[in-house]
Amino acid sequence: MNRMFAGYAGGAAYDEMFDDGDLRAPYTDLRSSLDDLSEAELHGRIEAVQSSYLDQGVTFDIGGEERAFPLDILPRVIEHDTWATIEHGVQQRVRALELFLDDVYDEGRVFDDRVIPRSVVTTSTHYHREIAGLEPPNGVRIHVSGIDLVRDDAGEFRVLEDNVRVPSGVSYVMTNRRAISAALPESFARHRIRPVAGYPRRLLQALRAAAPAGVTEPTVVVLTPGVFNGAYFEHALLARTMGVELVEGRDLECRRGRVTMRTTHGPEPVHVIYRRVDDEFLDPVHFRGDSLLGCPGLINAARAGNVTIANAVGNGVADDKLVYTYLPDLIRYYMSEEPILRNVDTWRMDDPDAREEVMDRLHELVLKPVDGSGGKGIVIGPRASAAELDALRAKVLEDPRSWIAQPVVQLSTVPTYVGDKMAPRHVDLRPFAVNDGQRVWVLPGGLTRVALPEGELIVNSSRGGGSKDTWVLAGPGAPHRTDLPPLLPSTSPQVSGPAMDDLTGQQQQQQQARDLPC
Repeated sequence: MNRMFAGYAGGAAYDEMFDDGDLRAPYTDLRSSLDDLSEAELHGRIEAVQSSYLDQGVTFDIGGEERAFPLDILPRVIEHDTWATIEHGVQQRVRALELFLDDVYDEGRVFDDRVIPRSVVTTSTHYHREIAGLEPPNGVRIHVSGIDLVRDDAGEFRVLEDNVRVPSGVSYVMTNRRAISAALPESFARHRIRPVAGYPRRLLQALRAAAPAGVTEPTVVVLTPGVFNGAYFEHALLARTMGVELVEGRDLECRRGRVTMRTTHGPEPVHVIYRRVDDEFLDPVHFRGDSLLGCPGLINAARAGNVTIANAVGNGVADDKLVYTYLPDLIRYYMSEEPILRNVDTWRMDDPDAREEVMDRLHELVLKPVDGSGGKGIVIGPRASAAELDALRAKVLEDPRSWIAQPVVQLSTVPTYVGDKMAPRHVDLRPFAVNDGQRVWVLPGGLTRVALPEGELIVNSSRGGGSKDTWVLAGPGAPHRTDLPPLLPSTSPQVSGPAMDDLTGQQQQQQQARDLPC
């Protein structure tokens, strides 16, 4: 391992393992244990990890091709105190978003008090009047959230965006832990690492707690778009580890405001639906009439109080990147607190003064569509051509509400095995939080995504990104716990990747649904 780190040099970004060549404290034991491995041993373990991912179906789809999700052998290590700040900041943010969503779909006090313009919410692509006044049984709309964080060049964690619709990627957290604990048992044993295996249990508790009033033994199901969806592996894994049924829209039926699922024993009532289908495809009565992925009548059944949809329909308005710019003010308004985790500095393009400044600095900034996901539509000014910047300027001026601008944030780097050596690669972090109505629990670790191409700042798997296992070190006095990762599905949900032209309408909708891997 010493040879693999030879010549390692970080760039302008904050490196999480080294500080001007000196090893940072959280990585001391990890580096020591890795030094005991020969190069041949390390190569063998890396190959074993990738082979196991292909064999077990831990894959994602790019252009119709199933690929193993790249997992780097070197974990990311986060100290207890640093994680405590992240945990409290995520909890604060989720609570503020809950209050915001409850308000905008009911009284709208936040508009009357001029904290955020009403037009910002009502013009959002994901604001749905169809569910106005619909109050969830236990008051929870955000049962699961994924808050994307980046670490800037000063080492401070900042919020990049919020994901409270159908956030994906937690399956990789669990499978990464299982793979790395097997690949590096010596390193794993030398650390007191907080476990991640309890996530399915926490999620099931939250879903059961969200059951309609009067239901003491709720039936919970996971609703998937189907096997052609890029995140189907995750849907199958969560259903299996929670011990609940994995269903498609065609398996459900709504009658007289109640939902049942078809079984070999006849129809059985369904009380809680953990849906991994986007709003627009969920109920053809209220949304896309051509949808084959949802079930007609789901919204009416939810409004009647007979079924709970998790996450709640309409949450996407909180994911809007223009709404994101108001979150610090919303935290102060609803909670009378200062934000624990700061946003990345952002210009709103619907503000004439901000727009004028940004138009003069397009070549220096990052422009993002407010409803984009998976890194789509992002333009990094310093890397764009003059023609691309001219086209971007025209788009922004034509529809300024649809864009925000941010400085180029040099995401922190972590050594990553590239070729035959360790090289700095940029990473982000997606902590997952589960809300059961009593407590917002944050999974210790979350998903570290790594941009594998040199210098790349977009970490999404669709842009060639991979991931790392994230080790959160236990605090002083915490008991040593063995992390026993959940079993993978016995039947791997691998899917071949036919071209879109060869798919049926339903299969095309399965691929088009937004629940894509990372």
